Amino acid sequence: MPLALYALTVGAFGIGVTEFVLMGLLLEVGAEFGVSLQAAGWLISGYALGVVVGAPLITAMTGHWPQKRVLLGLMVIFTLGNAACALAPSYGFLMTARVLAAFAHGTFFGVGSVVATSLVAPNKRASAIAVMFTGLTMANILGVPFGTWLGQAFGWRATFWAVAGVGVVALVVIGLFVPRSETKPEAGDWRADLAAMARRPVLLGLLTTVLGYAGVFAVFTYIAPLLTQVAGFDEAAVSPIFLVFGVGLVVGNLLGGRLADRYLVPTVLGSLIVLACVLGLMTFALHSQVLVVIFVGLLGASAFATVAPLQMWVLEKAQGAGQSLASSFNIAAFNLGNAFGAWLGGVVIAHGPGLGAITWVAALLPLCGLGVALLALRLVPAQGHVGQAQLLHEPH
Repeated sequence: MPLALYALTVGAFGIGVTEFVLMGLLLEVGAEFGVSLQAAGWLISGYALGVVVGAPLITAMTGHWPQKRVLLGLMVIFTLGNAACALAPSYGFLMTARVLAAFAHGTFFGVGSVVATSLVAPNKRASAIAVMFTGLTMANILGVPFGTWLGQAFGWRATFWAVAGVGVVALVVIGLFVPRSETKPEAGDWRADLAAMARRPVLLGLLTTVLGYAGVFAVFTYIAPLLTQVAGFDEAAVSPIFLVFGVGLVVGNLLGGRLADRYLVPTVLGSLIVLACVLGLMTFALHSQVLVVIFVGLLGASAFATVAPLQMWVLEKAQGAGQSLASSFNIAAFNLGNAFGAWLGGVVIAHGPGLGAITWVAALLPLCGLGVALLALRLVPAQGHVGQAQLLHEPH
């Protein structure tokens, strides 16, 4: 794989740390600003909603820019946003800075996916996307635990300064190694692009992404209380078990990318089935400490086995300038799924059937996503030699 791919991975690593590290620092942030744990948690939801809004907006605004310039500009936004977080004098300022940093998220992964696929042979495009997303998985394995430790030891502001430093490094390596586009993007009609995104097959495809990832985050958001209150682990065991989840992310991400290069549609459908099975069977593993650790790893693997296939599915549909917008919309769909899943898990806990039932309720979501994907495929008849990978989002 070319060095440019790993430059994109550095940016993905920094963005991944920013998104998730605050989960381990909510108590510290809440204590400094005098807000409740729930209000501190809104900083995570605010980030996710910033991605949902920012991904299509920033992509549409920069659609006529050279892709390398877009990536460099996004790293500047990301770095400034995290520096602003480190300097935040109030809760409201911190929320605003988090949303600013989130604006870089969706477009970076959206445009980065397009750039990644342009750097390799056609039969390795999904694997290239998976390599870029390895930065996100490594953020969960290494970046988030280290950022949490750093914030607890030296104050949560130190974590955001460190992440801003990662942004500077990403800015440098992207500038050095990502090649300039040989062709200048044509000035597209963003209204036409948005109209195309609103067509039924496209919306069904994005809904597939939302439902699949909602199932993941309905469980992952509450994995710590599941491990301590249901499985009976000490709190000290949670971080090492998170490492098992992170290893699963890396394995699933790379495996999903390789399979999608060969069998894209079967991989999308199959990964949703596997994810639903893992979530459903995890219900029966929660009371066995050995089994639950195994299933935490399987959850990580099955969750990220869906990422590269779903992202590639969108890119197979989109052509030309519309690729970046479609890709960014799909990143927004992942984050919308994160927010919806976390909300649904909270409803299950607060209003029944309770914490131990989250896993089987979550399993219903990727099954719904599977049904939506099959419906979307049926809406578009097979067309000669057009690849199945194009069918999900092919507009009528």
